[in-house]
Amino acid sequence: MKIKYWIKAARLRTLPLAFSCIIMGAGLSMKIKKIDWSIFTLCIITTLLLQILSNFANDYGDGIKGTDENRKYGDRMIQQGLISKKSMFNGIIICSIACFLSGCLLIYNVFYFSQYIYSISFIILGIIAIAAAIKYTVGKSAYGYQGFGDIFVFLFFGIIGVMGTFYLLTNNWCWTTIPGSLFTGLMSVGVLNMNNMRDFDNDSKSNKNTIVVKIGIKKAKIYQFFLILISIISYCTIALLLNDFLILLGLIPCLFLIGNIKKVLTISNLIDLDTELKKIALVCFVSSTWIMIVNGYIN
Repeated sequence: MKIKYWIKAARLRTLPLAFSCIIMGAGLSMKIKKIDWSIFTLCIITTLLLQILSNFANDYGDGIKGTDENRKYGDRMIQQGLISKKSMFNGIIICSIACFLSGCLLIYNVFYFSQYIYSISFIILGIIAIAAAIKYTVGKSAYGYQGFGDIFVFLFFGIIGVMGTFYLLTNNWCWTTIPGSLFTGLMSVGVLNMNNMRDFDNDSKSNKNTIVVKIGIKKAKIYQFFLILISIISYCTIALLLNDFLILLGLIPCLFLIGNIKKVLTISNLIDLDTELKKIALVCFVSSTWIMIVNGYIN
């Protein structure tokens, strides 16, 4: 099996978005404590494996359900016959094990397994994250087919990603993690919503009842507008709470989203939204990285 097909199945373009919540949590933590780069690196590796696992499972889940049969663009390996269902299933198992081991190593480096309550709590959270990555499209009760994808994306790419990283790096909690979670979480939901708008016709035919399928394209466009708007307000709130308006320079990349929102609101050919997904992901990544730069290297 050619490695390039597995790289395509991993969908590397989704990784900047996955890393954003880790970078946001780490950036906020640098305001109160010098960062432990070994813990940060393990957070990144674990998140990387979780995202790849999610992408493999998505390819597999939609593939075995036949959801991808009518897709008009070929980014799924099972759909194109480039990776077999059995091989993809094995890839999911291997990635799940690697993710669990990476998470355990992360927890060991933070708590040394001496703080049993915290260690067990994070291990359980890790298992839930692995299960959530798989159950998005796999199985009869796949939550992505029932319209709960947005909620889970917000939880893992927002609240758990940002607050979890912050706590692992500081053993503490801070109010700034709330707007930080809102920024990366809602931006991530924005990417998912655009993805679901793009897939609206195919998902409707395949009984994949995403939020977009449930509320319709017109309301999904309004929903997208408010996701981005609240994300930007949340970013401003971080600057206010930290009393550091240098952080607001991180909003400059958000200017690129003006054209993005305009296209979302006016577009008729939904497939054209595919090229817009990476714009939100990159803006989220760059703006989150700016907070790390300001708190860690400028102030």
